[in-house]
Amino acid sequence: QVQLVESGGGQVQAGGSLTLSCAASGRTLSSYRMGWFRQVPGKEREFVAAISLFGRNTEYADSVKGRFTISKSNAANTLYLQMNSLKPDDTAVYYCAARIGSSGAYYSPVEYAYWGQGTQVTVSS
Repeated sequence: QVQLVESGGGQVQAGGSLTLSCAASGRTLSSYRMGWFRQVPGKEREFVAAISLFGRNTEYADSVKGRFTISKSNAANTLYLQMNSLKPDDTAVYYCAARIGSSGAYYSPVEYAYWGQGTQVTVSS
């Protein structure tokens, strides 16, 4: 199985940028379809972005489309989330996740078998 560790979170002012990383170990990321999710206290975990096995196909939540970019480096065994034009509503704990199969909804957390511990992103107005 794969182990995932996020980094790159922090505090930033509205309009700023951050890049999150998700380092994988144990298995190569080319074996997994990957996703980023986020969660705020009292709310369900929310889909942010997803990427296919070799990075050719990506999907985004409407709320981040045009501002966030998901990418992966199978050579570095790392998943990334470039976040631009950040808004206070983007404040959350961000998680990377890996799923094995290709069926099911890429935007549903239940389809993902492996999760990182999360990294906090705080956007101030």
